[in-house]
Amino acid sequence: MKKNAGKNRPFWTAEPLLEEKEVFADLAVKQGSILFLGRYSLNEVVAVMAKKGFFKEARKRFLWPLVFDFDSSEHPSQRLQIFLREKNPVNRIVDLKIRETDFLPEEFPEGLVPFPRQKALAFEWLTIQNPLVSFSADQVPLPGQARPGLGIRKNIMDIFVYLGRVMHKDCLLAFPAYFHNAVLFSRYFKFWKPAKEAEFLAIRKNFLHMNFKQLAWVIHLNCLKRGDGTVYEWKAEEQLYPMAKPLREYFDSRPYREMVKDLARPLEFSVDWQEYGKKAKDYPFLCGQGKDLL
Repeated sequence: MKKNAGKNRPFWTAEPLLEEKEVFADLAVKQGSILFLGRYSLNEVVAVMAKKGFFKEARKRFLWPLVFDFDSSEHPSQRLQIFLREKNPVNRIVDLKIRETDFLPEEFPEGLVPFPRQKALAFEWLTIQNPLVSFSADQVPLPGQARPGLGIRKNIMDIFVYLGRVMHKDCLLAFPAYFHNAVLFSRYFKFWKPAKEAEFLAIRKNFLHMNFKQLAWVIHLNCLKRGDGTVYEWKAEEQLYPMAKPLREYFDSRPYREMVKDLARPLEFSVDWQEYGKKAKDYPFLCGQGKDLL
């Protein structure tokens, strides 16, 4: 087979991997095209999700049949929700708001080679959860988490990377509202600003000994302090997954890597455990859990 034999193949050309009637109990569409991102039919979306193992993992967890809901009323943003059996918030499995956009910073840090305008597929929010499972009394959810996750992060990333490639995007773009979201994305994404990447890595390095959920709550409750004693507050910024050469070269460049390293080195952080103890009282699952949380 030639190396580039499949380079220009369409999004979906073969027979469906699953009959739609096997997958969907219902389909709702709000104010807009039934086409996902204005391009792809429901059958094509089904095919990709099946190819990347989403339905297999859903069946393992007894999440079947599924109900899809498309909402294009806020174009160019589009919301895709997947429910178990019926469209009801308590049955929500996936809640995704996504849009196509361009990404180009107004200015770059001095010493870095600017990358050109990037065609991006941006996640405005993404929730993946198991509606059949609740947190037990001795479990601690992450900030903003209503149900346990599905543990299929790789499958979901495979879907988005595949989608980004067939749409000829230069990158995937995330804007993590919580510190723990940034951690979960960090296996694939980097902050384009060296200062933000340095700050993020310094926090993780400072607290390698601390449970991930504990650190997430410490930061969420504004109980993390900088070296000068000021309160550290998490602020969301753009995290990018490079899919084209210019952005890959930007992140791999010596100036970017050295700047991140130099900016991270002097950063120090500490936990205000007294303040944490006070604020934890508002969260029953955190009460009585201090430095030995989880």
